[in-house]
Amino acid sequence: MTKLALITGASRGLGAALAEALAPTHHIVAVAKTVGALEELDDRIKALGGSATLAPMDITNSDAMAQLCRSIFDRWGHVDVWAHTAIHAAPMAPANHVAAKDMQKSIDVNVTATANLITMISPLLDTAEVGQAVFFDDPRAGEKFFAAYGASKAAQIALARSWQVETVKTGPKVSIVTPLPMPTATRARFFPGEDRAALTPPDEAAKLILGKF
Repeated sequence: MTKLALITGASRGLGAALAEALAPTHHIVAVAKTVGALEELDDRIKALGGSATLAPMDITNSDAMAQLCRSIFDRWGHVDVWAHTAIHAAPMAPANHVAAKDMQKSIDVNVTATANLITMISPLLDTAEVGQAVFFDDPRAGEKFFAAYGASKAAQIALARSWQVETVKTGPKVSIVTPLPMPTATRARFFPGEDRAALTPPDEAAKLILGKF
């Protein structure tokens, strides 16, 4: 049976690195909005001898995501690994200056979409031999200027933690990982001018994460 890894937020950074790290052993279903970046990922996966299905779609489009999950079920019947790296990083601002549109998008992407995806993907993980869902924490709640990102990311991880304790006996296995700081585009927005050479490359972070499972 083909092992299948679903990566939401696969176009760049940790998501792309996890897709490449899993490609030798899993068929990759790569979800992201940026078509060009997905195509570049596909080329790298093929160079590794792997295969991928590209799904250029927005995770906040629940109809599109439901159709994707249905297509995965019809073709493969299961998902062995779901790695949820998709995130919206709102512009940094004091809590009393966060724009309503920035807060709403943070909630839509980081919280509502995550909750919907858990509902949709859970049955696919249940049909795998050992289904595994992985979420990635970045605890910024309460830090200066991180109001929108910190609050919505904390809510996302709260969802994952509830699912984690609910599935201890029944599966799937739900893991929450805090990656080492990486030189990603998201981090560059938060910490401009940081010495990126001192950070962990996403491919190394991906290997460290997968080595725990």
